[in-house]
Amino acid sequence: MQEGQGEGVVRGMSSARDAEAVAQDLARQLIHPHLGFVLFFCSAEHDLPALAAALEQYFGGIELVGCTTAGEITPQGYGRGCVSAVGFDVRSFAVASALIDEMERFSLIDAQQLVEALVADCRSSELAPIKDHSFALTLLDGLSSREEVVLAALSAALGAIPHFGGSAGDDNHLTHTHVYYQGQFHTGAAVVLLFNTWLDFEVFTTHHVVPRGEKLVVTRADSASRRVLELNAEPAALEYARLVGVEPQALSFELFSRHPLAVRIKDQYYVRSIQQVHDDFSLTFYCAVENGIVLTAMSTGPLLPNLRAQFARLHERLGPPLLTIGCDCFLRRLELEVAGDTAATAEFLRHQQVIGFNTYGEQFNGMHINQTFTGVAIGRPRGGAAG
Repeated sequence: MQEGQGEGVVRGMSSARDAEAVAQDLARQLIHPHLGFVLFFCSAEHDLPALAAALEQYFGGIELVGCTTAGEITPQGYGRGCVSAVGFDVRSFAVASALIDEMERFSLIDAQQLVEALVADCRSSELAPIKDHSFALTLLDGLSSREEVVLAALSAALGAIPHFGGSAGDDNHLTHTHVYYQGQFHTGAAVVLLFNTWLDFEVFTTHHVVPRGEKLVVTRADSASRRVLELNAEPAALEYARLVGVEPQALSFELFSRHPLAVRIKDQYYVRSIQQVHDDFSLTFYCAVENGIVLTAMSTGPLLPNLRAQFARLHERLGPPLLTIGCDCFLRRLELEVAGDTAATAEFLRHQQVIGFNTYGEQFNGMHINQTFTGVAIGRPRGGAAG
């Protein structure tokens, strides 16, 4: 099954548990004479060293980049414990990649050198001008606590090139997340991809949360660890539990997904999702938090209507998508599972040709955000495929 091969992409998945069987499945679905690059998203439940070796064996000579997930988005909709992948045709896409193996030391100079190398690599393919025909994708270690530093440097270096991405997950264990580059899974690292294409595309982000009005001020925090000790001068978890009307011991991922907190920048709200509660009633967040910031209590509106409206806007400009690479916060998927809306949303994503994963955070033009669906929609060829 090589759906879409003549249009520039081929999508595939494997639900096998054995690493060699996964690699065989993906190779059978994706490999064709013009395959130039493969992007994949895999459950952290796999034997990652074995999977890395099998992928290199079956895709020898073809570049692969990927990351571990908190759930997968496959050609059939949502998946768990599987691998979802998409292959890119060299006649439609030039893809360059680079690894950031020391996120804590990544500087603006490093970012400028990295972006220059990526641009030069894509330009050598002579596929399309870089300006207005390129977008960047970042896959970051979702437990590194260094996303903001890396994104700020990359955003400055990328300039007008639109950028999106997702933070790798580990099936909600919160222990080790990985990115895959040149035959190995890495922790504490990030991969940056530059896609250059003559196809139309649009990088976007959307969310379904709306402000309630109540405010929580961070009055004591350890910004290095993203840990908030006090909100409104009270123990953080106690004040948050009071806000949402539960006992502290009832706090859970499910409650965090239904009662997010957000920072307001101009007229936009950016969610700062809570990661976990500690015994001392402090809260760890997925995004940066600092003393003095004001968090607005939010509530969740209907999720699927928001997605439908977003894709309707994309369709107006691009037509039906050839491919959507989607970074979908794992808290959104948890919310769907609790509400019983998973099947309908998965079916909708399938019709939008989404390949992607559930993340521990999303990235959009230099911003690190939570509880969003962020990605790129790529339009179908106008007047036929290249080549």
